Amino acid sequence: MATNEPGGGRPDEFAELRARLSAVEAREAREATSPPRRHRTRSAFAVLLVLLACVLTPLSVVAVWTRSQITDTDRYVATMAPLATDPAVRTAVTDRVTDEIVKQIPVDSLLSSVAPADRPLLNTLLGGIGQALTDGIAGFVHDQVQRVVASDAFATIWADVNRQAHAAVEKMLTGQGGGAVAIKNDTVVLDLAPLIDRVKARLVDNGLSIAARIPEVHTQYTLVQSDAIPKVRTGFRLLDLAGFWLPVLTAACAVGGVLLAVRRRRAVVTVALGMAGGALLLGIALSVFRALYLDRLASGVDLAAAQAVYDTLVRYLRSAVRVVVALGVLVALGAWIGGRGRWAGTTRGMWASGLGAVRRAAERAGLRLGPVGRFVHRWKAWLGWAAVAVAALAFLLWSYPTVLVTLCLALALVAALAVLEFLDEPGGGPAGAR
Repeated sequence: MATNEPGGGRPDEFAELRARLSAVEAREAREATSPPRRHRTRSAFAVLLVLLACVLTPLSVVAVWTRSQITDTDRYVATMAPLATDPAVRTAVTDRVTDEIVKQIPVDSLLSSVAPADRPLLNTLLGGIGQALTDGIAGFVHDQVQRVVASDAFATIWADVNRQAHAAVEKMLTGQGGGAVAIKNDTVVLDLAPLIDRVKARLVDNGLSIAARIPEVHTQYTLVQSDAIPKVRTGFRLLDLAGFWLPVLTAACAVGGVLLAVRRRRAVVTVALGMAGGALLLGIALSVFRALYLDRLASGVDLAAAQAVYDTLVRYLRSAVRVVVALGVLVALGAWIGGRGRWAGTTRGMWASGLGAVRRAAERAGLRLGPVGRFVHRWKAWLGWAAVAVAALAFLLWSYPTVLVTLCLALALVAALAVLEFLDEPGGGPAGAR
């Protein structure tokens, strides 16, 4: 019968379908185990760009820090400001200024105001108490210097010296510039002449009139001392020349590596964690260099003051390291949550279920989203990416973002995405169902 012919042909059709399915599965298996040459080439370039981004990250952080210290006077003054209140630095400055002033006030200068007939008697008297008198004058000068250094006037003087001599950091990092800072014998020194002038006036006001005879004294306070300064300066000079473009190149390598990758979400996680790791290595290097630098200081250098100076000079660099590490971890976490993994899917499901339950509870209480809910449902993906773009733009436009700023922007982004999820009303909700 004709009706049996089709039925009789079904086994052959099933066999043909099974053969085609087996061929497709075999081809997919071959592609999975041996990807096309085009994919292998793309992956190789992607890996190269990702590695470049990770290697260039610490150099970019140092370049941005160097450029900010050289081109931004307020930034440099803010960097140096804490030293004015550091106890170790105050003590070191007090001792240095006291020694210099006492050198300019010899005890013999007291004889100039004594009548000639009385000088032999005074010389005999000074022969017995000369050292005590010298010590007394030194103690008096030290007390006056200490009061000036402990006052608000010292913070003002310190800020003014660094503001007027902003070439300090340029001199230290690039070997160029001038002003109150100079490099002598691998030592970066700061001129404290304004502080000595203030102390001279205070000494005269407090009865030590001979202090008015002290000439202009340019006392040098050591900021950094190391035989590695010439080598470090060369590296900083190169980074300063790179300036703005090195961070741009780093970002371009990261973006290019992600775009060329076959699995882009995994590439985002990799490059984010890799750049965070590069910044972390820079932080470790700063700590190692600190120990090496302090160990190689001369025996007469105040170790506590040297530690304070080093930590103050690199504190914004360390802050930048923490920002890059935090940003890398946040980006990697966001990319992972958006992936296809089981735990990532579970996390997204809990997020959607929790906010969906809140929305339904609000609807039962009388909330009606109407067109807003339908609009958000239709354009939620685009709105979400817009929120990400706004957060990224805010981070880029922030002058000097900190870890707190980074976390606040991340929380603001999470809040925006939560609002979108709450407003997402598939099918118009109860009102649309009616």
